Order: sequence, then structure tokens, then C-alpha cells
Amino acid sequence: MKKNIVIIPTYNEIENIEAIINAVFNLNIKFHVLIIDDNSPDGTAKKVKELQEQYPGKLHMIERAGKLGLGTAYITGFKWSIENKYDYIYEMDADFSHNPEDLVNLYKACEENNADMAIGSRYISGVNVVNWPMGRVLMSYFASVYVRMITRMKIMDTTAGFVCYRREVLETLKLDKIKLKGYGFQIEMKFTVWKYGFNIIEVPIIFTERREGVSKMTGGIFREAVWGVIKMKIASFFKKYNRTSTVAA
Repeated sequence: MKKNIVIIPTYNEIENIEAIINAVFNLNIKFHVLIIDDNSPDGTAKKVKELQEQYPGKLHMIERAGKLGLGTAYITGFKWSIENKYDYIYEMDADFSHNPEDLVNLYKACEENNADMAIGSRYISGVNVVNWPMGRVLMSYFASVYVRMITRMKIMDTTAGFVCYRREVLETLKLDKIKLKGYGFQIEMKFTVWKYGFNIIEVPIIFTERREGVSKMTGGIFREAVWGVIKMKIASFFKKYNRTSTVAA
């Protein structure tokens, strides 16, 4: 059985954290969980420490000094997971917008269908988003259209944050060279994986807006992604994407 780890960044997720952790550990396939907590003032980290007694050796946590951005949280988690020799490394939100049961489908896409990167996609089979206002649905959908126009990627859901990577993929990427920190991080990761020629598969999911807690999406995050994509594309003309397994220091 392959070693799986789900990285979940948290900031003020006390309403969701226990339930999401329990849901992952109740799946038929064995997953470990790594929480990256950015000094949540609501006690999220304290709750995780309590749950570590219930799930010894399976529930891990890295506490950071403050809000340092989604991208840096995942980069921190990727490096830790590589060092600890996990085979499949997942990104997932804490708020149940991603159904934990879909982790199994991402696993199967990699293990059975040879995906190097499996994306939980909201748009590969229509628009599968629940409880979003129409304006946000349109913004998200056309953001992916925009990214495809600029980058020429064929990925339908370029901003998806529900992803599985083979460890070899993350070992190949120069993680410290990933520049975008907010939702643009998700675009840059997919673009970089694509440029290296890895096999990317989109797995249809239904995305459900969070029931508890507060969304972290802001206009500034969206603007970073819009301008960041152009800068990312231009920078790619001056880079070489050679498949060598190199963990960023």
C-alpha cells in the first residue's frame, strides 16, 4: 500500500478541524494528515494537539508564526512530506468544500490510471459548484478560461485546490522557485507540472461552499492571480524544464 498524506492549511478552522480530520481517517484507504496552522487565534492548533493523542503517528502538525500565505503553507508541507517519503501527497481545504471521500478517487487516478497529478475538478464535467453566488461561479470559471488562453494548458479547473501529486513530481519541481502565494499558487503549480510534461488527469468533483467559518478569498488574491499568470508565462520562456529529481533546499 502506498503512503498517502493529506496537507490541510488552517487559519481559524475550529468549527471544521475535528470533523474533517475524523472524516479522512474514516476512509477505506489509509491516509495520514499534516496540518499547517498559521497561529490561529481560535484554538485550531490546540484541538489538533488533542486529536494527535487519538491518532498517534498519523496526525501531524506544523505550527507557523502567522499568516504567511496559502502557497508557502503548501510548500512547507510538500518539503516535510518528501522528507518523510510519502508516495502520494494531497492538497485539501479544511472546510468540507472538498468532500474527503473524493480523496479515494484522486488516489485511484494516480495508482490505477498512472496520473502524476490528479486534480479534483469542478469544471471537467460541466459546472459542479454548490452554494456559490452566480458572480463568484462566473469569476472562477472564466478565470480558468483566461488561464488556458494565456498558458495554452488544457486543464479545465486551473485554480483547483484539491490535488494529488506523486512524490516524484514534487521532487522534480524547484519548489522554492514557485512565486505566487495566494490562489495564483494553484495555477503556477499546475503550469509548472504541465511544462515538465507530467501526466495530469482531472477527476470530476462537486465543490460545496463552506458551511462553517469564513472564506479566505479576497479581491487582492484574485488580482494577484490575474497579473501573476502573465508574469509566469513570460518567465517560462527563460526557463528549462528538464526532468531531474531535485528537492529544493
